[in-house]
Amino acid sequence: MEILVLGVVVLFIIIATVKFKMHPIFSLTIAAVVSGFLLGITPQNIMSTMAEGFGKTLSGIGLVIAFGTVIGVYLERTGSTQVLANSVLKIIGLKHSPLAMNLAGFVISIPVYCDSGYIILSSLNKAISKRTGIPALVFAIALATGLYSAHVFVPPTPGPLAAAAILGADLGMVLIFGLLVAIPVSVSGYFWARFIGKSLKETETENLEKETRQEQEVIPTTIRPFQAFLPLLVPIVLIAMNSVVNYPTHPLGEGSLYKIFDFIGSPVIALLIGVFFAFALGRNVPSKTRKDWVPDAFKQAGAIVLITGAGGAFGAILRTMDIASIINLESTTGVGGLLIAFVIATILKTAQGSSTVAIITTSAIIAPLLETFGLLSITDKAFAVLAVGAGAMTVSHINDSYFWVVSQFSNMNVKTALRGHTMGTLVQGIIGILMILLLYTIV
Repeated sequence: MEILVLGVVVLFIIIATVKFKMHPIFSLTIAAVVSGFLLGITPQNIMSTMAEGFGKTLSGIGLVIAFGTVIGVYLERTGSTQVLANSVLKIIGLKHSPLAMNLAGFVISIPVYCDSGYIILSSLNKAISKRTGIPALVFAIALATGLYSAHVFVPPTPGPLAAAAILGADLGMVLIFGLLVAIPVSVSGYFWARFIGKSLKETETENLEKETRQEQEVIPTTIRPFQAFLPLLVPIVLIAMNSVVNYPTHPLGEGSLYKIFDFIGSPVIALLIGVFFAFALGRNVPSKTRKDWVPDAFKQAGAIVLITGAGGAFGAILRTMDIASIINLESTTGVGGLLIAFVIATILKTAQGSSTVAIITTSAIIAPLLETFGLLSITDKAFAVLAVGAGAMTVSHINDSYFWVVSQFSNMNVKTALRGHTMGTLVQGIIGILMILLLYTIV
């Protein structure tokens, strides 16, 4: 009965999201309430359990999501994302420019949504293609796959943040291992682009968002590369140092240095510091122009925060079920558990399109199973988060908004986009889970 309930509510989430275009906040909340009633929980306990799950999930990451979104908006609207891209291109050179765009996309997608990042940089793709003679679709797929890899693996992107909160994973460990996984995954997208891109052809289509892209192509000459990197790198380094000093062996001791990094490396403080570096990027922008940037960022963050909280509420209801014993998972190993998380996320991603929804829903489903899988250590939980992320990028196709952004801004018809972009995300998902399993066995 409990497995039937789980199947019904997951199917409801998929149908409500895909067919009826219901916002995930509503579909996850309704799924939580319906699950509670079908499992025989009293109305009072349903509400208290959901409230506890909602609050506990957001207590650690609500401000992190908000601050991360502010950094992303400032990088985007000051033109710093293109400064970052040009910096990577300058370092790697025109000869390897598709790889440069792939890695630039990877860096930019950490604070900026991959959809926005692609819109901003697609014009740079075309310009470099003309200069080098390399087909534009090689650049298109290289950039798209680079953006996509950080989107599902590296905090402060909302998906990994939400999964870390739901699964109780250490954010610093997710960040460190996420980078180790995401970089090879990103580069695999580059190799796929070089392999498939030359056999693909553009179609002459009208770019419906041309004006939007033109508005975002202004690059302020006053911003230097190191200034553009600071809002991104400083929080990453601080969060990573927080995990290092809090490692069980305490490599830096437990004195003043430990206390300093323990505080400034906490995700909220680290991202807040990053926000002030982001503010510095806009110091030469008229206040009238930038006055709406922070409110707009909080509007974007608000939706993600609520989706994450709804996923936490859904997860709290599912934790009342003993799923492991019902479907006989007692003998499942850590590797098996990671593969199960990957498969569930893959099914949800492929079925309903949103990577973030797939990550949050899968995390809620597997959270009660971590003990059964033997994934209880600080590193194990980080790998669980990443396994969910790998599944949530497999695959991006016609029900994913990012698929249409990539195809629209690259003049690809549906068939071409499926061959180039969708198959590329399949390759990335497989490489991602293989990297995770390799690191899990080593660590």
